Amino acid sequence: MFLQPQFHLLLNSSLQPENNSIIQHCKHGWVYDNSQFTSTISTQWDLVCERRGLNQATATFFFIGVTIGAVIFGYLSDRFGRKAMLLLSLLCSAVFGTLSAASISYSMLAITRTLTGVALSGVSLIVLPLGMEWVDTQHRTFSGILTSTFWSIGNMLLAMVAYLVREWHWLLVAVTGPCLLSFVCLWWVPESARWLIANSKVKQAHRHLLRCARMNGRKDFTVSPEALRKMATDRKPGESYSYISLFRTPVLRKISLCSGSVWFGVAFSYYGMSMNLTGFGLNMYLSQFVFGIIEIPAKMMMYVLVNRVGRRQSQAWTLILTGLCIGANIIIPKSFTSLRSVIAITGKGLSEAAFTVVFLYTSELYPTVLRQNGMGYTCFMARIGGALAPLVFLLDEVWRSLPEVTYCGVALCCGSVAFLLPETLNMCLPEGIEDIEKTQEKGLPQISAPEGMPLQSLLK
Repeated sequence: MFLQPQFHLLLNSSLQPENNSIIQHCKHGWVYDNSQFTSTISTQWDLVCERRGLNQATATFFFIGVTIGAVIFGYLSDRFGRKAMLLLSLLCSAVFGTLSAASISYSMLAITRTLTGVALSGVSLIVLPLGMEWVDTQHRTFSGILTSTFWSIGNMLLAMVAYLVREWHWLLVAVTGPCLLSFVCLWWVPESARWLIANSKVKQAHRHLLRCARMNGRKDFTVSPEALRKMATDRKPGESYSYISLFRTPVLRKISLCSGSVWFGVAFSYYGMSMNLTGFGLNMYLSQFVFGIIEIPAKMMMYVLVNRVGRRQSQAWTLILTGLCIGANIIIPKSFTSLRSVIAITGKGLSEAAFTVVFLYTSELYPTVLRQNGMGYTCFMARIGGALAPLVFLLDEVWRSLPEVTYCGVALCCGSVAFLLPETLNMCLPEGIEDIEKTQEKGLPQISAPEGMPLQSLLK
């Protein structure tokens, strides 16, 4: 505010104050427009003027937590089991989400949002692989696509909830509520039989398999604990796996380097397009709802393609075509508004399709003993891509089209890297590292599970 009234500035708005010394900080607070939101964190703690950066930093703190959570839960779920870590993740998400809503200071909000990000990362990391480990080869695609479809439904519901709840405390409570529902539903979700067998917990695996057989009406299915014990992956006493194990052997090292690059490119282009497609000229609630709707047909299309042309081709071409859509809008003049919007929406759908495939594909690439470590590592690479995506917009000071050129180039390069990964269509999930290494060394056309693995016959 000015120390003294500057009436001459009202007469000509193009003029600038002659001396900055006549400007001082606002002494009487701020008046906010509450027509759209009843209350926000900006109005709660006056995150405006020199403090406005803290408003954007809240999302940064959350994604820092998501990145850390990917590393933590990726390792722990391979060490202590899928269900136990999913239970812990949901419980912590509910607790920290509620604490976020009850924050009495910005510092408390920043800490609780970071911890919420850590906890929620475990949910997204564990759910899809856990479901896939319980279905047979023919139904893995359906399981993966169906699970990811709920993500899109959640995006649409978020728009509806945010439209109805305009006060930030209660909005956080509303979006945290489903964690409690998931916590209850988890009572009927069994631990992964594959993980139990791979970790020599044969009795528990036997109990879950028999229960599964009863539910599927397979009364003729019988398997003894001794037979399951023979199927357990050979493992030295006291041996444990970590992220270092992803790079110890040649084939697994190649898979890890390539899949990490693909995840980086998928997230980089996805968040880059999401932040660049703000609005379509619509209000924020309708835009969020449209973003969710766009993802549904993209997932349905991928359900057909990944079963027809395979995971590798689908992954590579969805990411390459995303890059081409971004590149096309660099060339097309801005006067062609409708054409640019159609290409942008198509690119957004393709980027979501690439994200759908990469979760399914990566879960099939890694063996059971390292699957969650692999998912944790690749999700970490994705979060790096997501964190760098908004910073690329700053490159427009160098050249106006440089951000789009960067998004396009990264998508094309990372999409091409996907061609170096092995195909997993109609192949059994690998159980141990040796399943991957031996198969690739012998040049066999598929990765085979241990002989007699009961899940393939049990779950049909």
